[in-house]
Parts: sequence; structure tokens; C-alpha cells
Amino acid sequence: MSHRPCQRSSTSKGRFRLLAMASVLSLLGTLTVVPGTLAANADERPGKPSVHDDRVPRGWIINQIRRMTLEEKVGQLFVTYAYGETVDTVDPRNQAAHGVDTARELIDTYKLGGMIYFAWSDNVSNPAQIANLSNGIQNAALSQRMRIPMLISTDQEQGLVTRVGPPATQFPGNMALGAGRSTDDARTAARITGAELRALGINQNYAPVADVNINPLNPVIAVRSFAENPQLVAEMTVAQAAGYRQENVAATAKHFPGHGNTDTDSHIGVPIIHHSVQEWWEIDAPPFEAAVEAGIDAIMTAHIIVPALDPAEDPATLSEPILTGFLREELGYDGVVVTDALDMAGVREHYGDERVPVLALKAGVDMLLMPPDIDLAYNAVLDAVRDGEITERRIDESLYRILRLKYQRGLYKDPFVKIDAIDDVVGIPEHYAEAQRVSDATTTLVANDAGVLPWNPGDDDVLVTGWGVTTTQNFANVIGERGPSTDVFQTGANPGQAAIDEVVARAADSDLVVVTTMNAWRPGNSGQRDLVEALVATGTPVAVVAVRDAYDIAYMPGVETYLATYSYGIEALEAATRVLFGENSPQGTLPVTIPTAEESDVPLYPYGHGLSY
Repeated sequence: MSHRPCQRSSTSKGRFRLLAMASVLSLLGTLTVVPGTLAANADERPGKPSVHDDRVPRGWIINQIRRMTLEEKVGQLFVTYAYGETVDTVDPRNQAAHGVDTARELIDTYKLGGMIYFAWSDNVSNPAQIANLSNGIQNAALSQRMRIPMLISTDQEQGLVTRVGPPATQFPGNMALGAGRSTDDARTAARITGAELRALGINQNYAPVADVNINPLNPVIAVRSFAENPQLVAEMTVAQAAGYRQENVAATAKHFPGHGNTDTDSHIGVPIIHHSVQEWWEIDAPPFEAAVEAGIDAIMTAHIIVPALDPAEDPATLSEPILTGFLREELGYDGVVVTDALDMAGVREHYGDERVPVLALKAGVDMLLMPPDIDLAYNAVLDAVRDGEITERRIDESLYRILRLKYQRGLYKDPFVKIDAIDDVVGIPEHYAEAQRVSDATTTLVANDAGVLPWNPGDDDVLVTGWGVTTTQNFANVIGERGPSTDVFQTGANPGQAAIDEVVARAADSDLVVVTTMNAWRPGNSGQRDLVEALVATGTPVAVVAVRDAYDIAYMPGVETYLATYSYGIEALEAATRVLFGENSPQGTLPVTIPTAEESDVPLYPYGHGLSY
């Protein structure tokens, strides 16, 4: 029975793709093993496929699968992290987390399919270090019996979620791009981000976020989403996927089936999405449907419950109706499905850590990201196959998709990077200029009721205050470059009365106050709202700049001058300063509706609103 609402006809594309996969897997019982490298086998085939298209030597991949032990197959399904700047760095945290000393030992023990980089695991200190770590990981992978290159991933969404910092080019995040409305800019941001990641040996990005943020109280997605408009999110998602693919980096649309309408963070709880099937098709599905049509490399699951899609109310990561029924069969997706991190509370509440990876595979997942206990998870999957709960044929199905992706992204051809070429790609002036150009088109002037902007800079005294030690100082620096004398007083996320009194006293000696807010709408951040109210009451001109969610103005009555940057990155602050001083006319328009604080269905500023000079 089709899962689609009655007014939509069921597609045959999903069935066709599943039949194609079944045909491929049926060859496992008939093909003979043909030893040798991919290059040798591919060269023997007429019309050798390019690493930039989707043709693959499927017979060769199947033969690779036939040569693998069950332990090697299961290892390829796992992606996790290791502490250390090199593949051989001995770090006691590796013993605590994984029972090994180094990343190399982790690969040797479990024959992993992928590794993921974070700052907290000391993987991304500087470009040369990252590239050397990547080469070391690939060397360790190719030292195994099967010589299978590694998917090396990170979360370089840009904006709020950025793992690789400067000198790598920093682009505005998704909601800023949504405010700019340019799919060309979205693609450019992904293409340059992808080029720099690939130069560092990172060949998979867990981006773009394809969630449609329709809940102003969403604590985990918000500015990570392009917009509240499903069509705009779909267009931006496809554009970014194309940009990453252009640089041979695997793009990953997330978080299926859609994390945009929740007020719970799946890192610490279990969100429940109360959309009907019809609402899911209309709101959440379009970006993923478009991504599938465009041939997205991978899709990441969400640890959310959607009762309309799965009445059993299993998290989507563990839900066969959602991952096999809707994603595989209805949308026709036959690429790699990877879980969100399995150490998150949203997937661990109802099942033990030894059951989660097994249930995820049974639901339709291919790759298992960051289980809290790799040894427990790995052996749980092995036991499930040996006990007959999961067939080895099912493991082979996921393995085929994983090896196909590695081939498509050119990893069998050459997974290594050239250290001496990094400076020619990462953080070059041309990339910085493009990042600033894109950022300049995203700043949104929401309110300018008193006509304070554009401000004519001169010998003025400008007080920069509000949230963020680095943010307020960086803002003051770029403002000071225009001539004004700047005073900086950072007040934090929830300033008390003493801090507010100090800022008010300083405002009396200032010509202009620029105050940054960051999620001032949240109940725990009410001090930011008190600060703005006190500053407005001084009579000194005040420009409020929301450096994350645009919704803050709904909780700050009396604010007459309000900018939304959707980001506190230096490029966003530079763009905002150019708008403040009239160097650029504001070009961004709201990619979300800002509702009133009292009634979420009453718009204060509508989707598409934005002022200009």
C-alpha cells in the first residue's frame, strides 16, 4: 500500500531502484572472484567510467564484497572518531572511548568504513595537520587486507556548525543563504567549501541541512535551516549538493524525515513531530525528494518520532516504515543512508546500545555513526548476522552502496592529498572575497523605524555591547576601521542588573549603541531583553543586531532599528557593518516569519520582509 496521500500517485521509481539493487545482489551468487585492483579491472572495460559520474564497475564491487570476511563487511558500516592530531597519536582518551591507543589501532581492530573529525577530538588544528591526519588514516585503511579507502567526514555546514576554522574560508550558514535567496551563491559556498575540505583529505561533508524550520522555538535546527519555505529549502539543498559534488566531496542531506518542527533537541531528548502524512509531504519531504532526484550521495537520519509515518513511534533512525517505506520505496532513494550520532539521547531512550545498531540496519540504514561503545555495537551486529536476525545479504546491500560511493567520489583512484598544494586552495584571497560577497547579500534590515540607518560614520563614539566576547570585539574592530572610536562591553547571554547599569552609563557618553543579541527569545536569556529595553530608554540611538535567530525582535518591544545576520562570523559582522554605515544597501529578506511573542500564528514580520536604502 502506498504511503502517499490519496491525491498523489505512487511513484514507480522506488520500486525500479530496489529491483535494480536486487539484480546487482543476485550476481553475488553467480560471479566468480576476479582478484586485482580497481584500476586494472576498470581499464579492461570499454569506456572506463569517470570518477565524476555515477557509472561504476559493479561486477568488480561485487567481487570485492565476495572476498570480504563478515568482520570486514561489518566494519565498513561504522563511522567514528579518534582523538589525536595524527593517526599514531597515543591519547588516553582513545582507551577510554574505544579501548585502543591510536586512530591506526582503531582502524586495524574494526576495519572501519569512515572516520569523522571534530575540534574536541583534536583533529582540526591547522590545514597541514588535518591533511597529514587524513593521509595517515588512508594509509592505515589501505594497509588492511582488502585495501578499501576511507570516507573521512566532518560537519562543515558553515555558519553556526563549522568544524574547520580559519584559515579555511568561512561562509555564512544556511539561513543567511536563504535570506540571500541565490541558489548560485549557495552552490558557490558549497563548491569552495568542498574544494578546501577535499584539499585537507575530507571527502564527505555532513551537509547540507535539508530541514524546513517552521518552528520559531526550534532549539537545534533554526539558522542551520535555509528557510521555512519547503521549495526554497529544496532549491538550496540541490544547489549545495551540486557544489560539493563538483569538488568530488560526498554531500549528505540531513535530517530525514525532517527536524524542522520541534522544540526539543535530539541531543538531549526525543523530539516528536506531529505532522500528518499530508503535512509531511507538503512541508518536510520536498527538500529530500529534490535531493533524491538530484542524486544526493548520502542522507542522514533524524532521531525523531513521527507517529503519522510510524505508528509504532520508533525514532526515524530505527524505523523501517520511515527509512525503507518512505525514503527507499516512496522517494526511490538508493544511496547511502547514515545515522545521526548514535550517542545522542534521541535514539538511546527506548533501546539499549547493543540493540540500536541492529535495529538501525533492519530499518534501512547503511552506515552507523559514532556508537557510544564501538566494540559493543560492532559485535552486536556480528551476532545479529550469526544468529540470523540480519542476513549477510542485507549487510552486502549496504556494503555495495558504501563501496559504490567511495568509487564515485574517486577514492579508489587516489584518496591521498598533496600537502604542498594546501596553500593554493585553502583560505586563498579569491575564496575570502567570494565569502564576503555572498555574505553581503544576506544581511536583513528588519526595522528602521526612526531612520537611524544608514549611520554616517565620523568621529563618533560607538558603544558595542551585548552577547559574545569575540563577537563584540570583532564587531568593534570592523566598525573602528570606518573611523569611529569604539568602546566594547560584553554582557553575556543573560546579563544581570549590575552589567545592565554599567552599559547604560556608558551609553550616555556614546553617539550610537550597537548591541548584539543571540537567542534572546529563550526564557533563560531574558537579561538580553532587559539590556535592550534599558538601552532604548536612554534615548541614545540603538541598533540591535541579532547574530543568530531572527526571532529576537518579537521579545523586545520598542526596538526601532534591527538587523538580522543569522551568524556571528567575521564575514557576517563585516557585512552588517557595511549596511550600518550605508556602504551597502541591505539585500537580505526574511527566510522565516517572525511571529509575535504572544501568538505564534500571528506574524510580526512576514516571510520575505526586508528593508533597503
